[in-house]
Amino acid sequence: MKTLSLPEAADFLKVHPEEVRRRAKQGAIPGAKVGRRWVFIEDDLAVYLRSLYRYDCLERAEGILNRPDFRGGCLV
Repeated sequence: MKTLSLPEAADFLKVHPEEVRRRAKQGAIPGAKVGRRWVFIEDDLAVYLRSLYRYDCLERAEGILNRPDFRGGCLV
């Protein structure tokens, strides 16, 4: 299990550290305050990020992945 600091979590999510701190404090982003510092588990942030995906985009992507002419990242 890899843990991330606040700046590392912000870099992972591509947002400002203050935004991560604010959302973590609200409970919107999974994280724990240990003493004076925030700690985040990388896998939890990946799950959080995936939860923000739009379902119509996922369905479209799933349709492409299931096409018989799709081979390893490209259409043939």
